Amino acid sequence: MQGLYETVRKAQEVVQVEAVRVQKELAAAEFDGYCEGELIKVTLSGNQEPVSVDITEAAMELGPEKVAALVNEAYKDAHQKSILAMKERMRSLAESLGVPPGLGLS
Repeated sequence: MQGLYETVRKAQEVVQVEAVRVQKELAAAEFDGYCEGELIKVTLSGNQEPVSVDITEAAMELGPEKVAALVNEAYKDAHQKSILAMKERMRSLAESLGVPPGLGLS
């Protein structure tokens, strides 16, 4: 029974170390999102924190309401890319640890 306990404890340590590594990788990553026509670009960190917003002159000519809608669209695009990257990294982590699909860390 002691051997099983040690095996489980070591497995938990490996999972914690790997999860921290994945979190650090994601925190260092940046994801660009664009609105239709790429008039606006929003960049988010892997933690979904805003990094920057770039608005073209052409977008500015559309007026404040349209610019707000386009910023929102670009933000959603960047957020979706960030979430997909997180899910993929967590899936890879679970796979590398031998966790069966459906019981993963994502």
